[in-house]
Amino acid sequence: MKKKSLVMMAAMALSLIFAGCNNSVADNVTPEDGEGQTVNDQEEVAQTQVPELEGYELLWHDEFDSDTLDESIWNYEPHEPGWTNEELQEYTVGTDNVFLRDGKLVIKAIMTEGENGNPYYTSGKVTSQNKEDFMYGKVVVSAKVPEGQGLWPAIWMMPTDESYYGQWPKCGEIDIMEVLGNQTDMAYCTVHYGEPHAEQQGTYQLNGTTFAEDFHEYSVEWEPGEMRWYIDNQLVLTVNDWFTAESGQDEKPYPAPFNQTFFVQMNLAVGGTWPGNPDETTDFEKAEFEIDYVRVYQKPEYDTNVEKPEAEFREILPDGNLVYNGDFAEAEALDDEENWYFLLFEGGEGSAKIEDGVLTISTEAMGSVDYSVQIVQPQLPMIKGTSYRLTFEACAAEERDMIVCVSAPTAGWIRYLEDTRLSMTTEWQTYTYDFTMTSKDDNNGRLEFNMGNKGSTAEIYIRNVRIEIVE
Repeated sequence: MKKKSLVMMAAMALSLIFAGCNNSVADNVTPEDGEGQTVNDQEEVAQTQVPELEGYELLWHDEFDSDTLDESIWNYEPHEPGWTNEELQEYTVGTDNVFLRDGKLVIKAIMTEGENGNPYYTSGKVTSQNKEDFMYGKVVVSAKVPEGQGLWPAIWMMPTDESYYGQWPKCGEIDIMEVLGNQTDMAYCTVHYGEPHAEQQGTYQLNGTTFAEDFHEYSVEWEPGEMRWYIDNQLVLTVNDWFTAESGQDEKPYPAPFNQTFFVQMNLAVGGTWPGNPDETTDFEKAEFEIDYVRVYQKPEYDTNVEKPEAEFREILPDGNLVYNGDFAEAEALDDEENWYFLLFEGGEGSAKIEDGVLTISTEAMGSVDYSVQIVQPQLPMIKGTSYRLTFEACAAEERDMIVCVSAPTAGWIRYLEDTRLSMTTEWQTYTYDFTMTSKDDNNGRLEFNMGNKGSTAEIYIRNVRIEIVE
């Protein structure tokens, strides 16, 4: 049966109360200058025509066509440095950090000298909490990110009542867009949930340009049983199998925790556990996160009678190998998640190829982290209580190290096989590692060979990769 929840209807009713200012913000902003003339008397502010979307109704939006932030929609959210993720910035309510310019919302990070002589960073964060909360819909945001080591712009959503299912991550989090300032050609779309913490993430990489060079459109379609993320109308990620639970208890009925009202927030973080800290290359004169518009649409009705889909586990090969094309008999493409997948992050540069039964990884720049250069195979079936054995052969053009592991990208990046450093010589050697999977069943275990940040760019050669169940 199709129906609207009472919470959703309340949220829509609340949006109607503010409709006079939300849907034509600039029409209602008429501050006077020193001579008693209004801004609109002096200069006509251009109004943006908001497009209609088939199947949706416009719930609320902000085109930032006014002169000041519309506080009927947005809250400033101040926080002290180190509030979360070991970030360095203080979020302020200052107009130096959050302001409107040329029809854009600008969130600016500023570096000054602190009392101890060290750099002190301020920035801005705005949220629509308790003003424009909603349940289910399509969020569309156009934004341009800053470039620079340690800068971390984000567009994301959190529940109005974070305690309803429990504190993060049990409450759920929807990340519409995140970009790291030192790799602005890559954008991340992520959803967090559950206890234990789980996440699912999609990435979208530009070719020959960056998200810092121009405005791009980021969106998420949030429905009772599915979420879909898009960048410039290209599908990046689809998720329909989340969960949440209290420690030691059964999972809450699906689709918890994403069956409650959420709100939109945008911020520019400085430093933190993911992007790392700024350095001498970071230009704070240009540390501006610009947002052109935020638009939230909603369908007239949603089918809330949804069930969690059964997890599908990839079949084990007839010879018992969990790894597809582990003998590298097929010269497959390495730029997708079909079998082997070659990835570069955090300054890593290189290439990979399959030829004559050997996987060859060539590194041009080793990057700053282990996974700066990596080759992976996802979708490995990992079953609780099962023991596995990983074997492979490897050598290198000269003596060097790499790291191997079996990770859980959709289960909080825990490790089923811990990060294990191994040394290679110019001669082929066989490596064997046993591990037992003790977490809940996972249809997306991931074998990783990580070659970044190891003090060498020597070529690596791998063959005969197997993961098999040990009885």
